[in-house]
Amino acid sequence: MRVLVVGAGAVGGYFGGRLAEKGADVTFLVRERRKQQLDREGLIIKSVHGDTALRVKTLLPGQPDDPYDLILLSVKAYHLDQALDSLHHYVGEHTTILPLLNGISHIDTIGKRFGAEKVLGGLCFIESTLNGQGQIEQYNQVHEIVFGEWNGESTPRVRRMEELFAGANMSARSSGQIKVEMWKKYIFISAMSGMTSIMRSSIGPILSSPYGKETYLRLLREIVGIARTQEPNLKEDLAERILSNMEKLEPTMKSSLLRDMEKGLPIETDHLHGTLIRLAPQELDLPILKMIYSTLKIYQDQHDAAGK
Repeated sequence: MRVLVVGAGAVGGYFGGRLAEKGADVTFLVRERRKQQLDREGLIIKSVHGDTALRVKTLLPGQPDDPYDLILLSVKAYHLDQALDSLHHYVGEHTTILPLLNGISHIDTIGKRFGAEKVLGGLCFIESTLNGQGQIEQYNQVHEIVFGEWNGESTPRVRRMEELFAGANMSARSSGQIKVEMWKKYIFISAMSGMTSIMRSSIGPILSSPYGKETYLRLLREIVGIARTQEPNLKEDLAERILSNMEKLEPTMKSSLLRDMEKGLPIETDHLHGTLIRLAPQELDLPILKMIYSTLKIYQDQHDAAGK
């Protein structure tokens, strides 16, 4: 199976690197500067699961190549349209696209470009970042990809992907309820990114601060209320379950959105929190979610105005 990984950042670089480390046929679609760095230094991963430095194949957008069997798409939401523009050369009749973006709205965007039948549901769990030297740093025990057909079937392409990921230094599994799992991740990440970003803190101090746990739970209940209007199979007590799981995480864990803010980068609040508000029925009261979105939107607008 020929795999094209779009980008070689904290997520795509990590999972694509683990596949390349296994010996899979992996190519990274990157910009000129990143290509030069990878060609010169290799793809470097520093991880609690073991470090690696790999010589990898790279491709520039628009550079001719045959269609790929699998495209692993893990760009930031604000780069999605640009990334999709670069894929037309590499999507063929039998290409499968596996997006690992946070959120849910990107599925329709990709489907409208290339056909809904080409898009699998997918998500990942990982805490990683790209450091100033272009190396991927991965911090905790969780490094998992989840994927599946929207109808829950175990199709030949799902089984081929199970074989692809088997034996790689990562966790990967197929799911017969991928939409439910994507919504659970969306709830988890939108709450965590919102709370850690406006409080400029990792998760531990937030949960131990005065009213921190109470505020977190209220935010989760707001988001779960929205999510259950879109996916009725989500459980009513999901907010309490997610909070309980949050308390078991390493207290130093941060969201990627906060890490982006710390680096002065653009953020995904429109894709995450903005989409939730747009999906919400008017009768839902969302004071905490709207406060988070308004606060983060100020940062994003100031960032855009500065032309960074």
